[in-house]
This record gives sequence, C-alpha cells and structure tokens, in this order.
Amino acid sequence: MDTSRWRPLALAAKAALAALLALAVAFPEWDRFADKAMGVRVAAYPAAVMLVTLIWALRGRGGPFPWDVDLLLTLPFLVDVAGNAADLYDTVTWFDDACHLGNWALLSAAAGVALRRWAGLKAWTLALACAGAGAIAAILWEFFEYGVFILDTPETVTIYRDTIGDLMLGLTGSTLAALLVATLARRSTPHAVSDRRVAPARPGVMKGLSLDTTVYLAWDGSVDEGLDVVEGDLLDEGRGAGDADAGQNVVRADVAAGRALGAQGDASGGENDGEQVIEGSGVR
Repeated sequence: MDTSRWRPLALAAKAALAALLALAVAFPEWDRFADKAMGVRVAAYPAAVMLVTLIWALRGRGGPFPWDVDLLLTLPFLVDVAGNAADLYDTVTWFDDACHLGNWALLSAAAGVALRRWAGLKAWTLALACAGAGAIAAILWEFFEYGVFILDTPETVTIYRDTIGDLMLGLTGSTLAALLVATLARRSTPHAVSDRRVAPARPGVMKGLSLDTTVYLAWDGSVDEGLDVVEGDLLDEGRGAGDADAGQNVVRADVAAGRALGAQGDASGGENDGEQVIEGSGVR
C-alpha cells in the first residue's frame, strides 16, 4: 500500500521533535525543562520514533515504507516534548490528562494499522490486540514516570490517585483507537463466504427426512457400500429375491429406526416393513 502522501508530515514531525530536544539540551536550566527528565527523553525519544524504520528494515524492506504508521508513532513524542517546551504541563491543568488520552490513542492506532496490514487479523481480534498494545504502553509509561519523578518527591504518598487516573485515560484512548481501526477494517473487508461445505450430490439418490431418520431412496437396486448391514434386516441384500420385489426401490434407512418401525427381520414381513418405512418417511 502506497502511503507516501504521509511522508512530508512524518519527516516534519521528526524534524520538529529533533529541534525541541535540541532546545532542551541547550537550555536545561529553564523551568519548563528542569526536573522533567529531559536527559532521558533526549536519549529515548529518537530511538522510539525510529522503531518503524527498524522493523521495516528487519522485514527485508518488503513493500513501500509505512509512512502513516511512522507518523502515528512519532506524534505522541512530539506532543510531549512540545508540551514541555511551551510549559503547558505546568500552566494548563488538563493538558496532562489530554496527553494521556490522545497520545495513547495515537500509539494504539499505529499498532492497529501495522497489525492490520502485516498480520491480517480479523476486525475484533485486531481491536483487542490494538487495545492491548496501548494498555501495555500506558502501563510501561507509568513505570517510567514512577521511577523518574515520584520516588524522590513528597508526592509518593498521594500520587497513587493520579497514577490510576492516568492508566484509565491511557486505556480509554487505546480502546477508542482500537474500535476505530477495527471498524474501518471491517468496512473495507469483503464479507467472508460461509465455510459450510455442501455434500456433493450422489447420482440417482434422493434424500428425504423421516422424523429423526434420514432416508435415501436409490433406484439402482444397490445398497451403499459404506452402510453397515445387519444380517436379516431390511438392508440385507442377501435375504433373497423372495423377501421383496427385486425391481422395487430399496430403502436405505437407519437400522435402529427400521427396527423401531417393526422390522424384525422375518422373511414374510420384509415387504411390509419396507412399506412402513416409506410411509413413515413421507417418501412417495
């Protein structure tokens, strides 16, 4: 699939991220960068946004580069660094919550688009995988925040409520993205043809139903080789021509059902038994 139309945006997002990280390195004393673990971000974020390129190269560069997935993966890291550079985390109370919702939605969408394209998952399997990937990423991010920001601050006692809220928002964003990706995948996939196999028609055989018994009417005078025949029963071809008219149609039925209708294997009643089976089955 050609996604080259997303290439300019993906490259611009990476360039903007690099510029903002360079700004943080150049002015670490700014309040908006101080105590924000910018050193960890400078090391980790460039590696994270190159993940799609790495996977694509390891797969042998098969097909065009997935610029849409690359853009979706890059945007959350750009938003985070831009939020710090603009001091939004400290000045806008809801910005952190919005990032937890929106950024995990973007990351989950990136995972969903990649899985849909390369793994060929069904719509709702894709949704679960997409939501799970986003939830895992949200949990790992909270581990990162706890280790970097919380352990050495007075907030270690009261921060649990914020952590739970962040996890809920991250999972919500992941789930919304998963449902969107699954819905789009379902709409663009043709309806699957039923896998039910219809048994091939047997030449010269008509199929009828009698209560709980399947009756086959064969006019070639033979009995199916795959049918178990009990000696002395209606289906025993060895009973002789005197048991029934040799030219009469042979009724193949379940032996137990034949006995239930009164077929006891006596030679004199063979024809009557066959007539009872035919009458009980509705075959004319």
